[in-house]
Amino acid sequence: MSEIPAKATRSEDPSEGARTRAAGQRSDGTRASQAPQDTRAPQDSRVAGDGQDSGDGANSRDAQASSDEQASGDAGDSDPVFPFDEPRPGDPVWQSSPPGSIYDYIKVASFSIGPDGLVDQWSLRAEQIFGIPAERAVGMDPIEAFVDADLREQGQRKMAEILDGREWTGVVPFRMPDEADGRPGPDGLAEVYVMPTRTEDGEKAAVCIVVDVRTLRRMETDLAASQAIFGQSPFGFLLIDPDLRVRRANQRFASLFGGTPDEHRGRGVHDYLSRPEAERVSATLRRVLESGDSITDMHVTGFVPGSDERRHWSINLYRVHSGSGRPIGIAWLGIDITARRAAAREAAAARRNLALLNEAGARIGNSLDLETTARELLDVVVPGFCDLATVDLYQGLLAGDEAPPGLADGSAELRRVAFASAVSDAPFVGGGVPVAVGAVHHYPFNSPCADALRTARPQYVPGEEGGLVQSTLAVPMVAHDTVVGLAQFARTKGSEPFGDRDRDLAVELAARAAVCIDNARLYRREHERALILQRSLLPPGDPVASGLDIACRYLPGDSSSDRPSEVGGDWFDVIELPGHRTALVVGDVMGRGLRAAVAMGELRSAVRTLALLDLEPAEVLSALDEIARGLGAPGGVQQATRAARRPREADLSEVYLATCVYAVYDSVTRRCTFANAGHLPPVLVEPGEAALMLDVPPGMPLGVGGEPFEEVEVELPEGALLALYTDGLVESRDHPLDEGLQAFVGALTDPSRPLEDVCDHVLNTLDTHHGEDDIALLMARVQGLPAGSVGDWTLPREPRSVGRAREYARGQLLSWDLEPLVDTTELLVSELVTNALRYGEGEIRLRLLLDRTLVCEVWDSGLVQPRRRRARDTDEGGRGLQLVGLLSAAWGSRRTPRGKTVWFELPLPDGENGLTDPAEALLSLF
Repeated sequence: MSEIPAKATRSEDPSEGARTRAAGQRSDGTRASQAPQDTRAPQDSRVAGDGQDSGDGANSRDAQASSDEQASGDAGDSDPVFPFDEPRPGDPVWQSSPPGSIYDYIKVASFSIGPDGLVDQWSLRAEQIFGIPAERAVGMDPIEAFVDADLREQGQRKMAEILDGREWTGVVPFRMPDEADGRPGPDGLAEVYVMPTRTEDGEKAAVCIVVDVRTLRRMETDLAASQAIFGQSPFGFLLIDPDLRVRRANQRFASLFGGTPDEHRGRGVHDYLSRPEAERVSATLRRVLESGDSITDMHVTGFVPGSDERRHWSINLYRVHSGSGRPIGIAWLGIDITARRAAAREAAAARRNLALLNEAGARIGNSLDLETTARELLDVVVPGFCDLATVDLYQGLLAGDEAPPGLADGSAELRRVAFASAVSDAPFVGGGVPVAVGAVHHYPFNSPCADALRTARPQYVPGEEGGLVQSTLAVPMVAHDTVVGLAQFARTKGSEPFGDRDRDLAVELAARAAVCIDNARLYRREHERALILQRSLLPPGDPVASGLDIACRYLPGDSSSDRPSEVGGDWFDVIELPGHRTALVVGDVMGRGLRAAVAMGELRSAVRTLALLDLEPAEVLSALDEIARGLGAPGGVQQATRAARRPREADLSEVYLATCVYAVYDSVTRRCTFANAGHLPPVLVEPGEAALMLDVPPGMPLGVGGEPFEEVEVELPEGALLALYTDGLVESRDHPLDEGLQAFVGALTDPSRPLEDVCDHVLNTLDTHHGEDDIALLMARVQGLPAGSVGDWTLPREPRSVGRAREYARGQLLSWDLEPLVDTTELLVSELVTNALRYGEGEIRLRLLLDRTLVCEVWDSGLVQPRRRRARDTDEGGRGLQLVGLLSAAWGSRRTPRGKTVWFELPLPDGENGLTDPAEALLSLF
């Protein structure tokens, strides 16, 4: 028998209006029936085109019984599983079956046909499937209403057979009636099961049960997809029921944990994971089941059977619902990420190591100090790389030895220069006798540390039993193929042990620090050499001057400061001149390093030489200017003098420039003459007055040439304070020069204090930023020679002045209680006055000065300087100056504005230095 075409459509949810109308028409309370599972035809009977016919008798009774059973089944109510599944009155019940029933997914409807072949009953579910309300469907001819015109004849024959008592089943295409606007209704496909029945009057009728085939086809597709996911998925797949037991597992999951998928049914998470991890996962499963919120990328750690390797999985969890929307369990989708985690750890370790190396490059070596560089290394590695660390450097390296540090056996003396700990401040526990920072020690010959120093290779040192340290890496610090020390990196128990990657990183860090330490060592060596040279050129000890109280400070550039500097060219000097005069010098060679220190030494030597010639300050600076210009010329001063007459083409790197202030103080007159070559002005503090800067014309710096220097003479009151200094005291990167000068002048508020205290107060008060530049400070308090210590007489140019001069000298010495010097002084005064009468001009002046020594000066107006010569044995004269040289401590002559002065100096008798006997000196001349 061929299929009966029908017209109907499927609706997912009947409208509220249809429910109301259907309920009103079915006032007798008849409910739409559900098709029981055993009323479905066999699979081979559902063929398109032909139905299955059966006999009339028993089949009709069976069909009637089935119809009655179906009607009674539809009329009955089943208890809902969840409260929110309870049906409302008048609603079709789709989820009244037990959990997991097929009727949660397919839609089954029924209707009956009377003896006249017209629809006499139309269920609510028929309304939903076909989309036709009961008031329209009841009384309709199904053939006329749902079958196309060209198939109606065949449909009438089939209907006649059915009403004749024959049973039929088949797949029928159907079409909804035309729309209200005339458009044809949509097509559909349904499986129809027709069972003959009889009415109360015994007339033949039929009951039709309809199933939407489209839903069945979709279920077949979903089932195939589900089977593919479970059977072919490369991920572990579990379906967990509401009791948190495995309902179903796929083959991938079973291959990891052993057995077949069916053997995992009924197991819980505690059967696969450790207790703490299982509790965490169970709580998450309950939360997903209750809230419906999915969990993605949840990391779970555990072990698989037969392996001790810790595995890691990434788990995705989501709640699974039935066709009616009721939760039925949780889907578990897991993937093994152990290899990915290992790769991620490797990548993270590589990034961490690179970041550590970058940090080391940025933080290590910022200072050119050995100890600071070692501490910078430990600041980088603790606690980012290890928990404890130490740095030991060879003692010989710290002492500045030139020979390669260390001994061949690796047991040379080392000094611990740095220690850092992230867990305690104590040295290593279990690593032998603790070594304090700064202590000198050595490692035994057979120790791993000595072996690391000997072979220049890192050594792994396991921790001792019961100690704090788990393991230690002893890494030699190698720079330029030379081992300079040993770095030890230790991790405490509970930390991750050192691996090969850690060892390579430790070697790289130690090598970088070693290069910086070696650079600091070389810089320290050069800095110390330059500093030794510079200090050797400065006045030794505390300078002493006649009529002056002297205090000085010299602070070289500090190599251990945050901004290390090289040694500079600052210098000062205190030079004693004849006649109890004193030359005060402060200068600064522009530039830094050994070159500047050497230039400073040459200029200082030149200043002392020029000062002994007793030249005027302006003349001294002019000569220094020529010398400074000659320092950068290959031919020296003479070549520089010639080059001054033509454009200079020398390399700027060979130009030596310096600033200098030169002052000569006379303790008898308390007058001071200044000359300045581009230097900062002197500061004078008079008693009871505020400090002021002297107006000394600043000439051109030394080495420029072409400009004369001016002199300024200032009378200094008794007790006045004079300060000479370099720019390092008053100028820095953070403070301009004007602010520094004002601060310096303001710091000199109490000149009556001891000079040493004044110097300390100035350095402590000023923000000198020591380390950026050298600082030279020279302070002198004026203490003029008392009038009672000066004897001054004017003698006429006549022979008897010689005798009168001896009388004046004898009388003055006796008044000073210097009787032991009377004979020698008389003899030498007689010689000098006689020479002045014979070779000089104008009146003669005799002056005796008593201070730390006795000075005798003879003045005249002659310009010819005396010249000492050696007399022959046959000469009667020419031995006077030789006698002066033999009997005096020093003698000489100098030019004055009105002639010359010849002088000699005698030490005061103190009981230790015996005086030269004049008789013996006279006899030694012959």
